[in-house]
Amino acid sequence: MLLLGLTGSIATGKSTVSQILSSPPYNLPIVDADKVARQVVEPGTAGYQKIVDHFGPSTPDLLVEATPNNGGEHGHNGKGRPLNRPALGRRVFGEGKDSDRKVLNGIVHPAVRKEMYRQMLLAYLRGNWAVVLDVPLLFESGWEPMCGTIMVVAVSEPEIQMKRLRERDEHLTEEDAKNRVAAQWDVRDKAKKCLSRGERAGVVVWNDGDKAALKKEIDRVMTVVRKGSPPWWGWLLLLCPPLAALTGTWSYVRMWWIKRQWEGNEKKQKAKL
Repeated sequence: MLLLGLTGSIATGKSTVSQILSSPPYNLPIVDADKVARQVVEPGTAGYQKIVDHFGPSTPDLLVEATPNNGGEHGHNGKGRPLNRPALGRRVFGEGKDSDRKVLNGIVHPAVRKEMYRQMLLAYLRGNWAVVLDVPLLFESGWEPMCGTIMVVAVSEPEIQMKRLRERDEHLTEEDAKNRVAAQWDVRDKAKKCLSRGERAGVVVWNDGDKAALKKEIDRVMTVVRKGSPPWWGWLLLLCPPLAALTGTWSYVRMWWIKRQWEGNEKKQKAKL
């Protein structure tokens, strides 16, 4: 089974691509890192309890205020009130909050990885030829070597990002939009790194037009991806788990080596400046 990593940048259309890939004719299962991160801290989960135990005593507003509309003291599911995310954000972000942030990351990140692995395994057992790993910070978070193919959703010009971002979030000023785009790794550099993985191991969806053009671009890219993962290969891996494990290990080592070579070349280029 192919692990298809999906990433992009703010306002490039990654969520739209994810939606298209989950629908006919592709019908691919999506493992959404952002959704999983919310799921693993819902009331009743181990992650939720760890956060409450650690931050609750010193953060009075850690949980949303109990009202009849949200199920009162025990919440709608009887497992507790949901986390007050803005309050938790104020607690762990900002100057001098490194230790709190490390504690929160130490709770959330392992739980997210465990749940993502579980969903990936289910997709494999169901016979899917590929599963999409929707990870906004895929390169930055260490998921890169796991993916047999990475798909970056990109736009050719920063002005396109700016326009779409301001249309989506109308409250943003032009300066706010520029700051948000500038705060992230330039998506054109992500595309360049993606393509350095080689044919079919790295593909770019250029989303400069409307949704109809985007669908055509996805069709073009997925034709390339499917050539590297034909249906018969997916069934062979499903019926022969040892071969699947061997193939997965080889893919991981190969992609790790490509990643290391890229990083080495980048350091050399910066040293010349």
